[in-house]
Amino acid sequence: MNIRSVLPFFSIRRRRRPAAGVMRWLGNLMPKGLYARSLIIIIAPMVLLQSVIAYVFMERHWQTVTQRLSAAVTSDIAALIDIYQSYPQDPDTETLSRIATQRLQLDVDILRETSLPPPSPKPFFSILDQALSDELARQIPYPFWIDTVGRSNLIEIRVQIDPYNTMRVLARRSQAYASNSHIFLVWMTGSSLVLLGVAILFLRNQIKPILRLAEVAESFGKGRDIEFRPRGAREVRQAGQAFIEMRRRIERNIDQRTAMLNGVSHDLRTILTRFRLSLALFPDSPEVEDLQRDVDEMTRMLEGYLAFARGDTGEQAVEIDLRVLLKEIKADSERQGHPAELDIVGDPIITARPDAFRRMLHNLVSNAGRYGDKIMISANHETRWLILHIDDNGPGLAPEMREEVFKPFVRLDEARNQDEGGSGLGLAIARDIARAHGGDIFLGNSPTGGLRATVRLPA
Repeated sequence: MNIRSVLPFFSIRRRRRPAAGVMRWLGNLMPKGLYARSLIIIIAPMVLLQSVIAYVFMERHWQTVTQRLSAAVTSDIAALIDIYQSYPQDPDTETLSRIATQRLQLDVDILRETSLPPPSPKPFFSILDQALSDELARQIPYPFWIDTVGRSNLIEIRVQIDPYNTMRVLARRSQAYASNSHIFLVWMTGSSLVLLGVAILFLRNQIKPILRLAEVAESFGKGRDIEFRPRGAREVRQAGQAFIEMRRRIERNIDQRTAMLNGVSHDLRTILTRFRLSLALFPDSPEVEDLQRDVDEMTRMLEGYLAFARGDTGEQAVEIDLRVLLKEIKADSERQGHPAELDIVGDPIITARPDAFRRMLHNLVSNAGRYGDKIMISANHETRWLILHIDDNGPGLAPEMREEVFKPFVRLDEARNQDEGGSGLGLAIARDIARAHGGDIFLGNSPTGGLRATVRLPA
């Protein structure tokens, strides 16, 4: 392949990268919320339309009217100069002043032995100053000086009609400037603000049902039941009704599963009771003791299966004191011969389902005590997230196996000590409870050399 045929492709790719970077940068600047984006959708076209209208109005109407008014005033001044030069027999200029006042609404005076003042700084933005200067330069062949800023409602024009005399003309600003045009801009801006306020009010009412639906869905994911009735537009009500139906199906499936397992457990417990009674009738022997241990292990496994399937879904979330709960867990661990340390930072009050939360912590602490000699429990609730760390000084766990242990009925006895009497459901139940609260559990390396279980929950 010819390298020259390849180079344009790479050059095109390089040219596209800055555009992608600009789009990414603009995407980061844009708001992420639906309410803010909807406001931009409403405000941006309105502002753009108003800007175009204002520019066209300023450029066409306002400037054109001002130029015509300035041209008319300049023509009157030029006529007064012609009268002054044509009738020099009027030394006091009384006739000139009378004509200017009565016919042209101008105040004219001849300043004897006076030259033009030094040029004054021009305003940064003044259509009148520019238009009047252009007309004076076009119609009057004499030096002139204007002041459009010094007096609010008057403009002053001085023309050097000869080396010794200067004509001073005072005119109302409205004679040379479209002074009432700003009323159009005021009405346009005011009406836009009113329409924008009405749009924001209606938009907020349309956004509220969506925010309410998101709040209820998030609460349901955290195991909290909140009363909800669909409101808002038809599409929003349809989404809300679909959520309610989905929640009912999930709750119905959980109830059916729990009811089925309760029935199965009742039947299995009846059979296990028969086994116990039959074994009690046999004389004591090593074989009978082995069978008795098998029956006890089956009972424990049955209880573990039921606990995993039930998941304490009927319990309501309430405010609990994390400090008191962790102290109880610590005391239970120490009674079983596992010394523990406790450290709590932040607000100890959290919202959770008490029994399920206690079971999750008990399973994690029991797992740490089973494989380590010392347990460290730390909690941090300084933000809207609760972070719990449970560390042990046991043998740890290989990184590639840290997700496998959360699967039901998985026991990695070759990685850690033998799990006597366990069913491989402890960590699965703990993660199931954490996810029912809207959080999760992660495993990692502990600073003590063993395994660290990190619980992250919204609280």
